[in-house]
Order: sequence, then C-alpha cells, then structure tokens
Amino acid sequence: MDLHKAFATNKETWNARTQFHYDSHFYDKLAFAKAKNSLNHYEQEALGDVTSKSMLHLQCHFGQDSLSWAHKGAVVTGVDISDTAIELARQLSQELSIPADFVCCNVLDTSQYIQQKFDIIFTSYGTIGWLPDLKPWATMIAQRLQPGGTFYMVEFHPIAWMFDYQTSPPQMTYPYANAGAIYEDYNGSYASPDGSFQSREYCWNHSLSEVVQSLIDAGLQITMLAEHDGSPYNVFPNMISKNGLFYHKEALYPTIFEVKAVLH
Repeated sequence: MDLHKAFATNKETWNARTQFHYDSHFYDKLAFAKAKNSLNHYEQEALGDVTSKSMLHLQCHFGQDSLSWAHKGAVVTGVDISDTAIELARQLSQELSIPADFVCCNVLDTSQYIQQKFDIIFTSYGTIGWLPDLKPWATMIAQRLQPGGTFYMVEFHPIAWMFDYQTSPPQMTYPYANAGAIYEDYNGSYASPDGSFQSREYCWNHSLSEVVQSLIDAGLQITMLAEHDGSPYNVFPNMISKNGLFYHKEALYPTIFEVKAVLH
C-alpha cells in the first residue's frame, strides 16, 4: 500500500486531535500541571530512578509523559509525527519550567533527525499500532541506545486490537498478527469521543512474537516480558474499575503487556 499516504493521513488526524486531547478529561491538564506527573505504576516501577539519565521518548504526543520523566530528573527528548503536538509540547515545557527537547518526525525516521545515543528509550500505550513493520523500528532503537542502555515499552495487548469497537458489542474481526493495514473512519477519538473532528487512520496489528523477535534481531536482549489484566486506562467497552486499574468484565485475555530489553 501507499505508506506515504497512510502516514500523512495519520499525521492529519493527530494534528486535528491534539487540542481536543489537551482539553479533555482523559489528559486532565489541570491535574497534570499541578502534579507534573502523568506516568502509571507499570512504567515507573520498571524504570525506577531516572535521575540524570538521557531518555528518548518515542511517539510522545504533546509531551505529558516526556515532561513527567523530565520532572523526575531525566534528560528527555520526545519525538512525534504531529507538528501540532510537538508545538504544544514545547509550549508546555516552557510554561511548566520543565526542560525537554521535542522533535517532529515519523518515529521510523528518528535516526535521520537525532544522532545522540540514549541511556533509556521509552514508548507506551497505543504506539506500535501506527507502524506497518517493527523491524525498522527496532533497528532505530538499537541505533539510538547507548551500549548497556535500556529499552522499555508498555502497550495494549495485541488481542485487544482484534476487535472492531465500532460495533456494539465489539466483534472479533481483525487478525492477531499484521495482515495488512486496518483503515478506520469515525468521529472523535478515545480521549474526546464527542470531539468535532474525524479520525481517519491506518493501523497495523503486531503479535507479541513480532515485537520480541524484532528487538532480538536488532541486537537487544530481552530481560522482561509481562502481561497484565489491569489497564491504567478505561479505553475498552464495559470495563470495571478495581484498585485504580480497569479490567474487562469477562477477564478472558490481558489488556497490557510490558517488554524491557538491554543493548549489549
């Protein structure tokens, strides 16, 4: 398919979403400005103390998590395909007096824009589904990590993306692993369901084995792989809240997975 068209369509959608997301209850800008932290327990426990460590945040949206890590002491660079989001991230960095750098680019092209090597590379919650192939993604991660550096991701489980959520109840529709692009066209978004914009997007499903093997093939050693029933976000239909996390009522499959790896 025409990947240039797909990426351009996705960029247009993320540009349209940015201000709506910033103003949404989902991202809760007032609470963030007060606490200067949007991170969940999974990523905080996995990465621990990041003081003085250089960090590359992939697909950072408008930078709340980037600035959260920077507030905890990391030296952060965030990248995102949306120029509107990057502009807002830079604005928030200034307004909150939290230094961080932000670069607008397709995440797969990161090494064309950034030559620095980092102690930590981080990505989270709804990122790899925007990528058609994880091999160049993993190669870029290996290029940008310091020897001995850590890559960490926490992401929605690929089983969750097998369902078509435009139907009620959701129907299992899409293959578990990448079998071509999934195109969707709908009103609003996960953070702003009543937003007055169209979400036109191309996405791809990736299996756990594809994630892990792509990183291994790029030269990283997997040190942790975990699956969890509890999601920090209430983004799937009919979830129930328990101890600060959200669970499917039927609890038939995990909602979240984590991968941690090091570059030797």
